[in-house]
Amino acid sequence: MMIDLKIALNYLNELFPAAKCALNYKKDYELLIATMLSAQVSDKAVNKVTAVLFDKYLTLEELSKATYDDIYSIIRPLGLAKNKTQHVINISRELLLHNDGRVPNDAALLTKLSGVGNKTKNVVLAELYHEPLLAVDTHVYRIAKRWGVIQKNDSVKQTEKKFVRLLPQDKINLINHQLIEFGRNICVAPKPKCQSCKLNGICPKKCL
Repeated sequence: MMIDLKIALNYLNELFPAAKCALNYKKDYELLIATMLSAQVSDKAVNKVTAVLFDKYLTLEELSKATYDDIYSIIRPLGLAKNKTQHVINISRELLLHNDGRVPNDAALLTKLSGVGNKTKNVVLAELYHEPLLAVDTHVYRIAKRWGVIQKNDSVKQTEKKFVRLLPQDKINLINHQLIEFGRNICVAPKPKCQSCKLNGICPKKCL
């Protein structure tokens, strides 16, 4: 059984009519790096770190010349800092070497960059280039299961494929941000706030 998506999406519009990317950035490469850094950590934590990182290194050129230890000292609070530090340095160098310092509008080129996986690729293409892509994070994945959009053991890629088919193409980017806000504020883990949710009566899997 799947939730009535029309009702669910209308509710998201009611709750979060102007939902947007929660990561702070001013330049295209800042979004790319911030999204990569957000793996297994909150956007709020990433914003604290990138505020320091991008204030110290004002350009991509400066970032590419930073030492490993300096970058590590800044992003250490995020966890997985050793790998992420190397990704920051590699991404800045790769963009300068192969893309004239610009974040490419190309899925294949993006995923060739250090530390850039499917989720980061989707976030960047959707946010910077308005591609109708769904970035499936832990919130979107959890909601998809609770709403019956996917099976319990479906992968993230299966979730993306199934969910996108059901959503209006011109609203996917907004819906993506709305789903994330819904997951952060109402359909939380491990105890969703079902009693205060207007979808309580039609949600097929409230307790998952």
